[in-house]
Amino acid sequence: MKLVTRSQLGWPASAAPSQTTARGVKVHYEGTAVSRTLLVDHDACLAEWKAIRKSHLANKAEGYSDVAYNYAACPHGYLLEGRGLRRRTGANGNQALNQAHYAIVGLVGSSGLTEPTDAMLSAIRDGIDLLRKNGAGSEIKGHRDGYATACPGGPLYAWVQRGAPRPTTSKPTPTPPKEEDTMTPAQEALLKKIAGDVDKLKAKAAVDGWDYKNAALVAEAKKTGAKVPDMHGRIEQLQTTLDAVAAAVAELKGGVTVSKQLLLDLGERAGWTGVQAALGLVVVELADLPVWWAAPAALALSSAKGWVAGRLGRAGTASTLPATADPASHPRGV
Repeated sequence: MKLVTRSQLGWPASAAPSQTTARGVKVHYEGTAVSRTLLVDHDACLAEWKAIRKSHLANKAEGYSDVAYNYAACPHGYLLEGRGLRRRTGANGNQALNQAHYAIVGLVGSSGLTEPTDAMLSAIRDGIDLLRKNGAGSEIKGHRDGYATACPGGPLYAWVQRGAPRPTTSKPTPTPPKEEDTMTPAQEALLKKIAGDVDKLKAKAAVDGWDYKNAALVAEAKKTGAKVPDMHGRIEQLQTTLDAVAAAVAELKGGVTVSKQLLLDLGERAGWTGVQAALGLVVVELADLPVWWAAPAALALSSAKGWVAGRLGRAGTASTLPATADPASHPRGV
């Protein structure tokens, strides 16, 4: 139990009337807005508790002799002493109710901070157990039991109705996360192939024959019962494009003149198509989604390409190449 005493708060002994026994304890909340700052600043909890006492002592209509509650519980698990042990509460609504039960308030309200933390519930239980050792009976009730009020609010009252159990200190063993960063062999082969061919294109080297087979992805989709999307058509398109690039490079080595701009255009198209297909499949695998989601992911990347093309390429084309490298561009003055 983490108890903050009156002397630690700088308060004198309580002037509340003595009462050595009661039927039990009633649980309260503040009933007003409570700042969520209390969750991260324990000094704010102490300031809140002191402000409650100050407001009660200033309430001439009620004529409080001290803060109304026997104890308060803060979100950090501290039990804050109010009237303390063997003192009659002034919080339950009338003299008969005050004589029947002691009172503990959780520092939560009707807005802002409304949900008690496990540490706060444990502190309330600490207060109940302490009061039981010093004259309180076994009853645990909410302020609204026997008095027309919304106190102690929905969350605290639901806990009271469950018997005010002390939260368990042991946490359940977390379920190990799925290894979503592990790609399937077929997808890994696809990405390695694309990356290798792009590197070769950048180095103006020959591209090996494209031998990736779509059957592997189809088999993977069938294992999970997912539909085989048109994404495989995109992979076939990628295969055709890369084959065309390989043929163009081979012709260049054989003495056939192929313009530098055309090679750049082919490389740009193959690169974008490959990235679209690959990222679509990667998103599906990493997010553990049905394989048919790959097509929307690839289309989203296609939109990104259009955005880039509108800023890098020649106006009116879908190319991301600068106008000087785009075979669709004409020299100035032509």
